[in-house]
Amino acid sequence: MNVPAFEQMTAEQPALETVSAKVGELKTALETAKDADSELIALRRWEELRRGIRTWSSLVGLHFNQDTRNEAYRQQRDYRDRISPKLTQLDNELKARLLKSPHRAAFEQRFGPQAFALWDCDEKAHSPAIEAEQIAISKLGSEYTELLASAEFEFKGEKLNMPGLGKYQLDDDRATRHDAWKTRWQWFARNREQLDRQFSELTRLRHASAKKLGLKDFIELGYLRMHRVDYDRHDVEALRKQVREEVVPLCAELVKQQARELGIDKVMAWDEGVHDAKGSPRPHGDHDWMVLRAQEMFDEIGHGLGEFFKLMRDKGLLDLKARDGKAGGGFCTTFPAWGVPFVFANFNGTDGDVKVFTHEMGHAFQNYSSRNQKLIDYQWPTYESAEIHSMSLEFITWPWMEKFFEEDADRFRRSHLLDSLKFIPYGTAVDHFQHLVYERPEASPAERFEMWREMERTYLPWRDYGDLPHVSEGGWWQTQRHIYLSPFYYIDYVLAQICALQFWVRADEDREAAMKDYVALCKRGGEAPFQELAKGAGLSSPFEPGCLEQVLTKARNWLGAH
Repeated sequence: MNVPAFEQMTAEQPALETVSAKVGELKTALETAKDADSELIALRRWEELRRGIRTWSSLVGLHFNQDTRNEAYRQQRDYRDRISPKLTQLDNELKARLLKSPHRAAFEQRFGPQAFALWDCDEKAHSPAIEAEQIAISKLGSEYTELLASAEFEFKGEKLNMPGLGKYQLDDDRATRHDAWKTRWQWFARNREQLDRQFSELTRLRHASAKKLGLKDFIELGYLRMHRVDYDRHDVEALRKQVREEVVPLCAELVKQQARELGIDKVMAWDEGVHDAKGSPRPHGDHDWMVLRAQEMFDEIGHGLGEFFKLMRDKGLLDLKARDGKAGGGFCTTFPAWGVPFVFANFNGTDGDVKVFTHEMGHAFQNYSSRNQKLIDYQWPTYESAEIHSMSLEFITWPWMEKFFEEDADRFRRSHLLDSLKFIPYGTAVDHFQHLVYERPEASPAERFEMWREMERTYLPWRDYGDLPHVSEGGWWQTQRHIYLSPFYYIDYVLAQICALQFWVRADEDREAAMKDYVALCKRGGEAPFQELAKGAGLSSPFEPGCLEQVLTKARNWLGAH
């Protein structure tokens, strides 16, 4: 396929009437099909329709994130959000028909059972009855994104946005870090009423959607939407227990060690990202320099990564520089019509640039590797499986960190491992918090703040915010975009982090074997559920008792934490 440059990519805006008519034709074709081959022809026509719509949707979302102040982009996003529930319903009508197909056994033999498991979740998770709620939820999510993107700060004589202020939050000077953190959280305090209103309404709408669908609560709906087909909330509860008993004590020990290395009495919140007295390691060059080093790195790693990264560069499929009006964060999206992904990030001169970039490149490489999968539903895995590829590439690239950090590479590797370990209790806290929120959707904003404080006492007992406003009252969660925009998308990172640490152990023992398993996992895309994909790559499921023991032992030894 001839891939155009990104600036030349366009996609036809779908008219709802046209899509509805095409879906009607496909339903008729499925209902009148005399055999599996006839149904397969209809399925392939449906896939082509979905490929075009998904490409258009991805372009609309990406353009808006690239410039949240562009009115034309905002209008296109609003149109997409208005028609998305109807498009979902049309999609689900075809899925429902395929689920009841008399030839289902033949399809499962050809494609595997995973597609039917995914479609079953989708059918249960949507109905025309919740269309109004879905439109309102999309609108509130966009409001939240725009609010955070609009944040402006005067700091050290500079006018900064949220990612720009982030570099000072990791400054080598402790007082500067504190002041940057204080400046950030003063903004959240000023905007608390709006943030509380947005989330209260999101919670109400999500709970109402679940009840209209005949479900107990939004937790049940959230699990369906996340396509969790081979584990449930009881498995997650068991994992939380492992984290509390095994990871939290280790992290508390590491934070004490961090205080000794920093020469301070106590690690405060603004110190947590700095792991030694020299300060936080930073890349030794600017954006363009880093992209060239990345090309060298991927060329040397091999296994197709070098050629893939060159394609991403040549076709303009990278947007890595922070700028005014650009949404924060990092993500990877995809354009199925051309079989290529796109990586979005906000470089700010910190070590996070390397971590976010390699993370999103892991997503991109997986999606590109599985672009020719048997079904479009298999081009991405479910979210916890998808995060294995991204988090593992962060560790797979360790031997090449000298290219970015030169003599500070070992300091970066140590910092990265420490942050990865400490992420596990944090990620678990975010997930547990969301369960609490949707178990009590009627809770007041103050009660939600107290829920978060309880999560910090349980999973992050070392955290101390000192005199910082807002966050010391329990407001940290309002900066975690997933809680607003992608509910229940967070334990996925914890599960994947545990798998990624296993790849780290394996790559240290036999890099070539680990790389072959990693690339094979990427090519499988989403053709199987999480635990099956993990085991197929030679990894232990995080839900298995004792899974954490091997990686924590290796980490303790590597860090000298005995």
